[in-house]
Amino acid sequence: MGNAKYKRVVLKLSGEALAGSEGFGINPSIIKSIAEQVKEVAELDVEVAVVVGGGNIWRGKVGSEMGMDRATADYMGMLATVMNSLALQDSLEQLGIETRVQTSIEMRQVAEPYIRRRAIRHLEKQRVVIFAAGTGNPYFSTDTTAALRAAEVEADVILMAKNNVDGVYNADPVKDKNAVKYETLSYLDVLKEGLEVMDSTASSLCMDNDIPLIVFSVMEKGNIKRAVMGETIGTIVRGK
Repeated sequence: MGNAKYKRVVLKLSGEALAGSEGFGINPSIIKSIAEQVKEVAELDVEVAVVVGGGNIWRGKVGSEMGMDRATADYMGMLATVMNSLALQDSLEQLGIETRVQTSIEMRQVAEPYIRRRAIRHLEKQRVVIFAAGTGNPYFSTDTTAALRAAEVEADVILMAKNNVDGVYNADPVKDKNAVKYETLSYLDVLKEGLEVMDSTASSLCMDNDIPLIVFSVMEKGNIKRAVMGETIGTIVRGK
């Protein structure tokens, strides 16, 4: 497995990361760059699962704030993640990486249904598995999906790839030039200080299952590989 620190990882990508500077839709050059970084990691014999958000197409929370039924808005967001997942699958397969998309909402003509044991078998066969459609339930974010799937497939770490920040700060670094970046944190720190790393449900799930989280920028090429190799990058969140 080379010198990789982690054998099985869950990569969490925000939908916004796929949009690039446009802020909406899928940027072909961005998704190709991410696929190339995933390929780098897969070629180290690291087992890679991916959870993609859908915020570049639709955000359930925004729909809810507009007066839409929350469950309906969230289901629309789940479908957006499927579109992103299929786009990422296509980019990976163009690079020669065998990939499977598994959806929490059954749509057999498009992808496999999520089955835990099948997902693990795909990973063991060095296929990249992309988990789409969130948890299949409204009121849960794709951050929670990443935490849940990481626990289910017994991943060593969650790699949270961000498009606008390179770690966790005590304030929004875009708005506050004096914001301080953390190198290490505990999940209790995240919950107590209300840091916007991931939602509280996801943080609690990671804490309860002792799954470390690395938050870093995906915009710098090679960062996914650096995280997998155990280099000091971004912010690492651990245990209690």
